[in-house]
Amino acid sequence: MIELNWFLLCFLLLYFAQASFNIWIERLNLGYSRQRANRAPAGFEEFLDQARLAKTADYERAKSLAGIADEIFSEAVLLAILLSGLLPLLVRWSGSMGLGVVSSGLLFFFIPGLIQYLSALPFDYYHTFVVEEKFGFNKSSLKLWIMDQVKGGVVGGVLFAVLFSLLLLFIRWSPKFWWLWGFLLLSAFQLVMALVYPVLLAPLFNKFEPVCDEELAAKIQDQMQNSGIRVKKILQMNAGIRSKHTNAYFTGVGKTKRIVLYDTLIQSHSHEEILAVLAHEVGHYKKKHVVKQLVLFTCFSFAAFYATWLFIQWPVVFSTFGFSSMPVYVGIFLAWIVWSKAGFFIKPLFMAISRRFETEADMFAAETIGNGEALANALKRVAADNLSNLNPHPLYVRFHYSHPPVVQRVATLEKSVVGESK
Repeated sequence: MIELNWFLLCFLLLYFAQASFNIWIERLNLGYSRQRANRAPAGFEEFLDQARLAKTADYERAKSLAGIADEIFSEAVLLAILLSGLLPLLVRWSGSMGLGVVSSGLLFFFIPGLIQYLSALPFDYYHTFVVEEKFGFNKSSLKLWIMDQVKGGVVGGVLFAVLFSLLLLFIRWSPKFWWLWGFLLLSAFQLVMALVYPVLLAPLFNKFEPVCDEELAAKIQDQMQNSGIRVKKILQMNAGIRSKHTNAYFTGVGKTKRIVLYDTLIQSHSHEEILAVLAHEVGHYKKKHVVKQLVLFTCFSFAAFYATWLFIQWPVVFSTFGFSSMPVYVGIFLAWIVWSKAGFFIKPLFMAISRRFETEADMFAAETIGNGEALANALKRVAADNLSNLNPHPLYVRFHYSHPPVVQRVATLEKSVVGESK
């Protein structure tokens, strides 16, 4: 049974504080955006008429309300899992079946994970086939959506099972220092994923082929050579089979390094704008942002693993939620929830670092192209095509924006144009 004590009180306060605060800033952002939604920001008038402004406001409202409903339900499901007695029952059942630590740990994570995954499906379906469909973005069929869910669930489940099984073996082999081996394991996994994702995992969900526009491909190759980057593959991805949203990205390391353009981006943007977007992505590579983020993640992971090891030494952590014993995998599960809730409040630090990197990449693109106008125009067009929120609340930006708001990015780029003209 659940034990009423100081730890449960602290846990519930943290749990509800994080969830309530996140929902509050979501509503704050929605109200703030709607108050400013009837007028295009300076410089955006060419891309946003009154009809599109109204549509943007309606899209933001639909997404926000759906997101709030999703969060409330998912938080309620997780809390029910924690307080219902299901988790101690899983531990007792594993013991009665004589399962080993690896099998017990996988079962303990798999059942709650499956419950949460299934409970989230209706909201994902609603987002895709109601919200995205209503605003003209959805291109996915029900069959494709189901296949994506199945493939994503299987791939994610297999990767987690392998990684967590190895961690449980480390725990059995080295009870006092498993946290160190687990940290090294996760660090190695991150590196392996960076290598294999572009060639093994991404093709499971999308088709990749050389850019069909030969003139554009030649321009991209020239730009890459001028930037001192050797990229063997410049690919386009069939993103249009799922959505009309546009994007581009630079992925992989070493021999798996490649540039990927959404086919929707190629269809809706000029060559000059596409080259500017790619110059931004190259900026991340040249400024070593991926390496810096990896170092930051590594430091954070090290602290999290060690803090988890300390956390699960407390018997009260287990007894609070009805456990009569202290299986390490139970402690890891509970620590993961606590860290995810507490970590939300330091999220602005990581978002600020990410936004700084994005600004640096924008400036690199402006320097590479010779001006910031092409990227500014590309950002305006992307914002208009994607019905992006042009007036997010500053507090919401701190917690949820990995990129500066598009109006701010455009203003910074246009200042660079003015600076160059003087």
